[in-house]
Amino acid sequence: MEVICRGLQFLSAAALGLTLSAASIASGQNTIPSVPDWAQPGSATHKQVPPPADFHRSTTTFNTPIGIFDGQSGIGSAVVPGSASYDPATNAYTIHSAGYNIWYTRDEFHFLWKKMSGDISLAADAAFPDPNGYNDRKVVLILRQSLDDDSKEAMLGEHGTGMIHLAQRAENGAMITDMQYRFGGGLNGVLAKRIGIEKHGDSVSIFVSLQGEPMHQFGPPVQIHFGEPFYVGIGFCSHLPATVDTGVLSNVFLENAAGKVH
Repeated sequence: MEVICRGLQFLSAAALGLTLSAASIASGQNTIPSVPDWAQPGSATHKQVPPPADFHRSTTTFNTPIGIFDGQSGIGSAVVPGSASYDPATNAYTIHSAGYNIWYTRDEFHFLWKKMSGDISLAADAAFPDPNGYNDRKVVLILRQSLDDDSKEAMLGEHGTGMIHLAQRAENGAMITDMQYRFGGGLNGVLAKRIGIEKHGDSVSIFVSLQGEPMHQFGPPVQIHFGEPFYVGIGFCSHLPATVDTGVLSNVFLENAAGKVH
């Protein structure tokens, strides 16, 4: 389910699943958004866990083109709304988003998308302007069957630590799984120069250039079938359910063909 918005980007407290006290409404002040314990980020004293099976929020969608994309959506309507801007001079998309995660059985992130069919090549340079953001925040290149928070999907995620991985939600509402060849460890803090994802039939592969060398495939592909059309695009999640952070994807390349990632 999604909420379609045009013009002003207004989100009601009800749409976001927030609870405002009578006193705060009377005084014209909003309370801090209430966040369930399961959605709090992992720390030395807390472990983030999957959401309850029946927990969902309707996605909020703006059908206004931005750069090469047809629209943008707050997937899962994080308790603090996100936004995005495009600079044609640098072909850079700046995405501001809160959100508990893009993981488990449902997602919360800001998504710039295009409806497409057939084979896909998508690539971008990724950056995190704030060096002090949460270490598991991530930019994503992603294919989704729908705009629902629990949609089938395949994604390349690049985390704030530099970790890159290929993950998929094989069916709507399923638990995400990822490939164990993802890198991290000693490479944490080393951000790849460029990342890419390719769909060739039902095969989805990811590509990386660590230091500007030619893009090369990173690990084997996953097999996942998308009905047509599906959604292709870029996104960002702060991994903090009520705190907005920023991801920047520049030099974005998107073509309706396989074998074109560069």
